Amino acid sequence: MPIPVSTYRLQFRDGMDFDRAIGLVPYLKRLGISHLYASPIFAATKGSTHGYDVTDANLIDPVLGGMDGLERLSRALKAEGLGLILDIVPNHMAASLENPWWRSVVTWGEASPYARHFDIDWNQKLTLPFLGASFEQVVMEGGFSLALDRSEGGLALKYFDSLYPLAPTTYPAVLSEATDPMATRLAELGRAAKAENAADFHEKVLTLCNGGDCEPLLRALAARARDADFLVFLHSLQPWRLMHYTEAAEGLNYRRFFEIAGLVGLRVEDQAVFEDVHQTVLDLVCDDIVQGLRIDHVDGLADPATYLAKLRAAIGPDVYLVVEKILAPGESLPEDWPVEGTTGYEFIAAQVPVLLEGDGFRAVRKAYEQVSGGPSDILLEMRAAKRQMIRVNFAGEVGALRREAARLTGLPKPLVQVALEELLLAFPRYRTYGSDNGLSAGDAALLDEVLLEASRNLSEEERQAAGRIVALLKGEGEATSAGEGEAVLRRRFQQLTGPLMAKSLEDTLFFRHGEFLALNEVGGELEPPDEGLAHFHQEMARRAKEQPHGLSASSTHDTKRGEDARARLFAFAEDAEAMGPLIHTWRQLARPLVKTLSEGPAPEPEIEWMIFQALIAHWPVDLTADDREGLADFADRLSAFMEKSLREAKLRSDWNAVDEEYERAVTDYVRGLLLDHHAFVETFVSRIQPIIVAGLINGLTQTVVKLTAPGIPDVYQGSEGIDLSFVDPDNRRPPPFETLAQFEPSAPVAFSDPQALASGWVKQALVGRALRLRNRHPRLFAEGGYLPLEVDGAKSHHIVAFARQAGSEAVITIACRLPLAMLADATGLGPAEFWADTSVSLPGELAEMTWRDALADQVSPVSKRILISNVLEGQTVAVLAGERG
Repeated sequence: MPIPVSTYRLQFRDGMDFDRAIGLVPYLKRLGISHLYASPIFAATKGSTHGYDVTDANLIDPVLGGMDGLERLSRALKAEGLGLILDIVPNHMAASLENPWWRSVVTWGEASPYARHFDIDWNQKLTLPFLGASFEQVVMEGGFSLALDRSEGGLALKYFDSLYPLAPTTYPAVLSEATDPMATRLAELGRAAKAENAADFHEKVLTLCNGGDCEPLLRALAARARDADFLVFLHSLQPWRLMHYTEAAEGLNYRRFFEIAGLVGLRVEDQAVFEDVHQTVLDLVCDDIVQGLRIDHVDGLADPATYLAKLRAAIGPDVYLVVEKILAPGESLPEDWPVEGTTGYEFIAAQVPVLLEGDGFRAVRKAYEQVSGGPSDILLEMRAAKRQMIRVNFAGEVGALRREAARLTGLPKPLVQVALEELLLAFPRYRTYGSDNGLSAGDAALLDEVLLEASRNLSEEERQAAGRIVALLKGEGEATSAGEGEAVLRRRFQQLTGPLMAKSLEDTLFFRHGEFLALNEVGGELEPPDEGLAHFHQEMARRAKEQPHGLSASSTHDTKRGEDARARLFAFAEDAEAMGPLIHTWRQLARPLVKTLSEGPAPEPEIEWMIFQALIAHWPVDLTADDREGLADFADRLSAFMEKSLREAKLRSDWNAVDEEYERAVTDYVRGLLLDHHAFVETFVSRIQPIIVAGLINGLTQTVVKLTAPGIPDVYQGSEGIDLSFVDPDNRRPPPFETLAQFEPSAPVAFSDPQALASGWVKQALVGRALRLRNRHPRLFAEGGYLPLEVDGAKSHHIVAFARQAGSEAVITIACRLPLAMLADATGLGPAEFWADTSVSLPGELAEMTWRDALADQVSPVSKRILISNVLEGQTVAVLAGERG
C-alpha cells in the first residue's frame, strides 16, 4: 500500500472550492506534502460551513465545482505527484428537506423506499423537532399556512421558509371544500399516489399546476389554513409530528449525531444502505480520483469492524484508510479493524509531557485553587457533567435503552433506570465493539469492571439489576427470546456511550473546568501523566508498533485551540508561580467590569481565570496596545469564544436555554478589558512577551516531534505558520494562503532572527525541510523503530531526544523544552557556556554514523555522544540524518 509521507487538511467551503485548491497545489508540493486531505465534499445543506450535514451522498457539491471540478483537482494533484484523501461521513446525513432521501421519508413515512436507510424507530411517527414553540402554540399564533410547493410538486404545511410535505393520501382532506377542477384533480392524484411511484406522482402534480390557473387552489388552501382545528386534525394524519426543538432530547424517534437533531443516523450496517451511501465514493476510488479515505465518527456505527471490513473489501488493499476515533489512555484500536490508524487525537495528548513539567502544572493548579476557592474533584465534576447528559441532553436515548432493558429483564423501569444510569456513569471510554454475535473477551472484561465500579453506588437490588443488564450486553441473557433483544440493547448502548463521553468530557467538562486550558483538548485528559518524558517515550514506542501509519495531528477542525496557542499555554505554566498573583492584580483592576446578577457575579472568578488564560494563549504575536482595530477584532473573537464556552459548560447558559444577560455581562467584561483599559493592555502586552517567545519555541518543538515521531504528520490548513485560533468556527477561518504560498524551501532558515520566529517563517521552514527529509527517506519514517535517547549534563531537563532507525537509515530528533527558564538562564551566555557538557548518548550503530542537520546543513562527526552546544547553536530544534562514515 502506498503510505502518505504527510497530509495537508484543507477545509472546503467558506471560499475554498476545487479551483482555488488547484491554485494551492504547487505550494503544497513545495512544502513537501504528499496528500491533500479534504473535508467532506458531497452536497450539503445550503450555506454549510463544514460539509458534515450531507444532503446527497452521491453528488459532489456543485458549490465546490461538482464532479468536473473534483476531476480537475485530482489531475492537478497527480501532475505534481500528490494524492487525495477524502473525509467521508457514513454515520449520518442532514435531517433536512434539502436531502431527497429524508424528504421522501417525511412525505411517505414508513412506506418510503428510504425509511430503512435512517435509524428510525417506526413504532411512532417521525419526529421533526424544528419548531420555535409547541405545535399547538404555533397553530394558535397563526404560524402555519398551507402551500403549493411548486419546486417539488405537492402540498405542504408552511412554517416560515420550511415547506413540510403533506402525505399525498391526506390531499382529499385538505381539498374537501375546494370546488375548482385543479383541486379536484389534485385530490384524485393524492388518493391514488404510491411511494414506489413517487417521481411519477410529483411530475403529474407539477404538470397540473404549471398548466392552469392556480389562484382558486391557493385561495382554497389559504381559507383551509385559517381553521386551527383543521390544522391540528391534518397534523394528526401525517406520518410525522412537528415539535418544539427543545423536545428533541426526550422525544426523538431517530438516532442523532451526538445531540444534533438536524443530523440523522444512517443504517450502513444494512447492505443496501451501504451500497447506496457509498456508490460515488467507491467510484472515486475505482477511478483513482481518490487514494485514501478518512471515516468520520466511526464509533457512531452499529458495528464498526464489520463496516470497515466491508469497506476494505470494496476499495481493495491499496487504499489508505484511517478512522476518526478517540482512544482513552492505554486503549488501542481493535486488532480486527483493517485500517492504518486513527486521525491522531491521541498524538496531541501524548506530547503533553514533552512541553509540561510537573512543577509547572502544580503551580497552575495552586493559582487556580486560589481563584476557585479550593481543590477540585475532577472525577466528581465529570460525574456531574455525565449525569446531566444522561438526564437531560440524552434523555431520549437513555429512555429507549431503559425500556428495552426493562422488557428483557422484566424489572421495573425505575429500578432499571438507576442501574443503567450508574453503568453509564462508570463507563470509562467511548464504547465497546460487540456485534450481533456478542462481545470480545476484552470488551466483556471491561463491562465487568464497569459493573464493579457502578456497584459502589448501588443498593443490593440495584446491583442485581445492573448485573442482569451487563449480562444482556455480554450476550448472557437468560430469557429464551433475549437473543435479538440483546443485540438491539447492545447496539443502542454502544451507540450511546460514545456521544455521551464526548459531550460530557470534551463539550461540557472541558468548558467548565478551566484550570489549565492546554489539557482541555480532544483526546486529552485533565490530569497529566505522572511519568513525564518517560510516558511520552512509552507512547511513541507503542505508536511505532501499533499504528505507525496513523495520522499524527497537532491541530484539526475540531481541536479546542490552535497548536501554537496550546504551546504558549505550556510556557504560561512555566511562569504560573509569577503569573498567578499578577492575574489576581488584573482581576482587581477589572472589578468594576464584573456585574452582580441574581445567580451571582458575571463573570464568576473561574470564568475570569479562563478569560485571562485565553488572552495569554491567543493574543496575536504582533498585536500592540495602540492597534484599536486589531484589539476590536480580537475582542470580537474572544467574545465569541467565551459565548460558546458558556453555552457548552451548561451551567448558567446553554444552547437550548441562552441566558442573554449573563452572556452579555461576560462579553462586556472582555470588551471593557481590551477596549477601555489601555493601561492594562499596555502592561499585559509587555508582560507576556517572554511567554510569547517561549510559546513560539514550544511550537517548534511540538512541530518537529510530529514531523519525525512515528505516524504520518498531518498539517491542518495554515498551521504550518502560527496557529493561535480559538475553537470552531474560529479555527475554520480561511488561513492567509497568499502569504503562506510565498514559501521557498531553498531559502536560508534564520533561526536566530526574532522576526522570522514571530512571523511563523521559521516554523514553516521547519515543516518544509523536515518533510523534504521524509520524502527522501519514506521507508525510514514509515517503518523505522523508535528509540529514546539518553540526555546527560547540567541542562538535560531542557532536551528531548529520540531516534528513528530502519536498516542502514537513521534520523535523530533533538528539541528544546521548558524554554522560558532556558531563555532566562541563557541570558548573556553563548551556546557552549549555557549547554556546557549537556549531550545525547548514541548507542550501537548510531555511534558509527556521521550526522547532517536537515535544518541547518551542519555536520556532526562520528561519536558516541552529540554535544547539544554543537547542534543547537542559534536554533532550538535539530533533525540529524545519519550517514555512514
